[in-house]
Amino acid sequence: MEKLFKLQERQTTISKEIIGGITTFLAMAYILAVNPSILSGSGMEWGPVFTATAIAAALATLVMAFVANLPVALAPGLGLNAFFTYTVVLGMGCSWQLALTAVFIEGVLFIILSLCGVREAIIRSIPEGLKKAVAVGIGLFIAIIGLVNAGICTTDTGTTIGFVNFNMQHATAIVAILGLIITIVLYTLKVPGAILIGIILTTIIGIPFGVTTIGEDFKPFSLPSKPYLFAFDFKGIAIDSITGKFSFAVLGQFFVIFFTFLFTDLFDTIGTLLGVAEQGNLKDENGEVLNVKGALLSDAVGTVAGAALGTSTVTSFVESSSGVAAGARTGLASLVTGILFLLSLFLSPLFFLIPSAATAPALIFVGYLMMKSVVDIQFDDPTEGIPAFITIMTMPFAYSISKGIMFGIIAYVIAKCAGKKVKDIPVVTWVLAVIFLADIIFEALKYDSGDSK
Repeated sequence: MEKLFKLQERQTTISKEIIGGITTFLAMAYILAVNPSILSGSGMEWGPVFTATAIAAALATLVMAFVANLPVALAPGLGLNAFFTYTVVLGMGCSWQLALTAVFIEGVLFIILSLCGVREAIIRSIPEGLKKAVAVGIGLFIAIIGLVNAGICTTDTGTTIGFVNFNMQHATAIVAILGLIITIVLYTLKVPGAILIGIILTTIIGIPFGVTTIGEDFKPFSLPSKPYLFAFDFKGIAIDSITGKFSFAVLGQFFVIFFTFLFTDLFDTIGTLLGVAEQGNLKDENGEVLNVKGALLSDAVGTVAGAALGTSTVTSFVESSSGVAAGARTGLASLVTGILFLLSLFLSPLFFLIPSAATAPALIFVGYLMMKSVVDIQFDDPTEGIPAFITIMTMPFAYSISKGIMFGIIAYVIAKCAGKKVKDIPVVTWVLAVIFLADIIFEALKYDSGDSK
């Protein structure tokens, strides 16, 4: 253990690492219920997605343990799975197979970029304010999804969107509100695994309300379902060599999908690594995250494995900070977390019982956790604050993460040019702004030609 994880060097013990690994698992195990719930909205089956989620999380976290030696756990990311279902599949009308293709190619590219050190360079070139704004915008987007899934927010109130009246006709909403209260109390009391415990208690509370249903043939244990191995669709991005026609519409869609997965994952991963490194003092003499290349590589490998199994982008989880707070400092904690994810494979019937009313409070509360980044945005500087505001505003109101990123980057270029701060615009940001403007123009031309509604 000492040779593998350098316990003495980081002033920790085996018992601290085990406790930290368990704490991290308890804090993020809600993803085993939430991810299948979200991705099933795209037409994927709950069981295989659950299996893919558990295996992908275990593999990626184990790679993090042995390659990067950091107490950081990984799993399919919230926000990224919402983009997968609600924007790519339901919004753009793409198949979930095409979405998996984008995730898979993103992961392969990430492996190449991580090995070459390019990924760190790309991260450094993206404006810091936009990184924070993306996290906040995704948090609001996730919270709204939770409110809608719980039946708390609806368009049936006579307004654009409003809260329902809480009565027994809205039992799902009542149960969700009770679950949110429980989660808030547990988290405020610093109870380890507050979100997961909240989901469990809300599921139990839902039984007398008729929200949680238990079938007569219910069995708490079962063998894992078969995941969606290599269920990809490359035809949607291919050039038809026979007719010579180039489908700008499909290729353009894929381009936006691919880069949204790419950069959102970049932001999520680097933000988590920086936060965990700061909390656990896991930095080198230059103030950089220890073994950052190995950490980024672990994230990339997890994404490729996850896509091959049948789940959305795998990324580092901010809940890892709970394990660090419990004493974790090395990859031994990640090893423990990875093993627990594997053991959870045999408990899928228990997770299948969990209704949307129980997972909705977790989505809403994760929105709060992601909102914290807003304090680091320089709103006093309009060239920073306005693009950040547009990014944050667009994601929930347009119900689209990709549109938030697109308009945020375009606004950043416009604001910097107007503020005579052109030198502040990185080359990569210029390139992205041009790409996103081109996509908007293509969509406008497609609309004028009658190709879209």
